Amino acid sequence: MSGRGRWPGEWVAHRLGVRTVDGAAPGGVRLGELTGLAVRRNPRRAHLLVSGVLGKHVPADPRIVHGAGLLLGELVRLRLRGRESTAGQYGPLLANALHGTRGSAAALRDRLREPKGAVDAVVLGYAETATALAHSAADALGGATYLHSTRRHVPGVVPYGGFEEEHSHATGHLLLPADPSLLDRDVPLVLVDDEMSTGRTAFNTLRALHAVRPRDRYVLASLVDVRGEADRVRMRNLAGELNAGIDVVTLATGRVELPPGVLDAAQAVVAEMSGRDRAPDFRVDHGAVRVGLGWPPGLPEGGRHGFAPADRRRLEKELAPMAAVLASALPAGASRVLVLGTEEFMYVPLRLAEALADALPWTTVRFSTTTRSPVLAVDDPGYAIRTRLVFPAHDNPPDGATKRYAYNVDPGGDPSRAFDAIVLLVDDQGDTPDLVDGLLAVLRTLAPVVLAAVPGARP
Repeated sequence: MSGRGRWPGEWVAHRLGVRTVDGAAPGGVRLGELTGLAVRRNPRRAHLLVSGVLGKHVPADPRIVHGAGLLLGELVRLRLRGRESTAGQYGPLLANALHGTRGSAAALRDRLREPKGAVDAVVLGYAETATALAHSAADALGGATYLHSTRRHVPGVVPYGGFEEEHSHATGHLLLPADPSLLDRDVPLVLVDDEMSTGRTAFNTLRALHAVRPRDRYVLASLVDVRGEADRVRMRNLAGELNAGIDVVTLATGRVELPPGVLDAAQAVVAEMSGRDRAPDFRVDHGAVRVGLGWPPGLPEGGRHGFAPADRRRLEKELAPMAAVLASALPAGASRVLVLGTEEFMYVPLRLAEALADALPWTTVRFSTTTRSPVLAVDDPGYAIRTRLVFPAHDNPPDGATKRYAYNVDPGGDPSRAFDAIVLLVDDQGDTPDLVDGLLAVLRTLAPVVLAAVPGARP
């Protein structure tokens, strides 16, 4: 992960004996450079590979987040064109960006932001963690239509299908395209996730979608691939069963070695370390201001119901003026700014954070998003998730899950990690009184907040 200090997996390696082993590096960086480790609050799985380029748990330069997604998409494009999927000239830029070399993240993004040749495909991203990653990969294909799965039920929209993510805290996924014919076109289907640990999620997705609409070619793309040989054999067997090609593209491969009894050991660590989160001090209130972005009418706020190449072109034209609105609302002298998206709503906040970073070259702009996944926080430089904020869900979830989390936003015991301002971006369904009384109130104890809601395009 980024920076040249301690590897943010040392703590878990020492306490639980979990070990990551680097493999091949098609993206020009190794597994240990892309990820750290944390402990899940999940009895089914002990560890979490925490990505430094995903924009979920770890605030990161938005240009490296978008750039890593564009690079993954470029590797997919090369594979679909029948060429070798390696990073080539882009690999050193990603490596330098991860090591904190000034200008490298922007250079990576700049060299990949224009597609190298349009490829027609359907790109499917997984909620919640991979919605921006997959959308960025679709950007690199130029001609791709994008859709992400969702855990949000939308009245009046009949699901195209659904599938299960077996190891996740929240397992059910729905596909809700506004136009079901989006998934019926005779083009390759690209499935994008942040990691492939066993490949079961992709396996379940392929089975479900192929039963509805068989096709000849699929591509599985992820930042990291740590599957074992048995998992790889299972995927090859599925390709034979479906009579379809299944290619795999990734930035880095490797494996995660787990000692015997690691699940029980992890739960013991959770029990030991729980209750140490710093409670918000609501006596402190830095205030908040709400701004209107001037969101273009009818433009989708993401890929929940589909996002076409024409939507991408329209969004690109509007990013700079919307970022200017955010910049003008920041407090004077803010030198460290966090742009915080919410759960599945990742891509538009990422792109606005990127545009804000471009507009404010002398300001450190970072991007991350809230999540429904419970993870243990340990305020140690050798641990990937050092602090967590806990707040109520604010989008009326039908599954009854009430708690949500924001990681590494609170600086904890290191004042140098504090933000001078926070830009909170939500879609309109999440813009509720529960947001104001929950997440927004918590953030106001840390820094001045600029809040903007993006209207959703209803099918």
